[in-house]
Amino acid sequence: MAVVSGLRSFEGRSSLKTWIFSILTHKARTRGARERRSIAFSALTPPGSDEPAVDPARFAADGTWAVAPSGWDDRSPERLLLGAEARAHLDAALTELPANQRAVVTLRDVEGLEATDVCNVLGISETNQRVLLHRGRSRLRAALEQFLVRA
Repeated sequence: MAVVSGLRSFEGRSSLKTWIFSILTHKARTRGARERRSIAFSALTPPGSDEPAVDPARFAADGTWAVAPSGWDDRSPERLLLGAEARAHLDAALTELPANQRAVVTLRDVEGLEATDVCNVLGISETNQRVLLHRGRSRLRAALEQFLVRA
C-alpha cells in the first residue's frame, strides 16, 4: 500500500526497484521497532512448560487425524451458552416448586428413579406421585417456555 500511495511522489532519482526496496526496508524497521515494544504470549509461559495445542495421541503415524475433531453442528458456542442458560433457568424454577413436587421431579427426572421407588422413598401413593410429577413438569415447562420467548 505504501508503494501504491507513494507512487505519485516517486521522482525517479533512483530506479523504481531501489525505491520500492527502500520503502520495504523502512516499513520493516518500523514494524520491528513496534514489535520490540510488545511481548508475545508465548514468552509469558515459563520455559519447559510447553504443551501441545492438540494431544499428539489424536494423530496417526502419518500425521493425519487418528480421531477427527467433532463437529460444532449442535455444539456451537451460541448453543452451548443458550443450553447453560436454560439449565440455570430450569434449576431456578425447580427450586421454586412446592417441596413435594420438587422432590418427585428431582427423584424421577434428575436422579432417574422408577415411579415405584419414588413412592417408596417419599411414602406416597402411585396416583399422588403421578399428579405431583405432572404438575411439577407442567410448571417447569411453562418456566422454560417463558425463558425461550425472552431468548
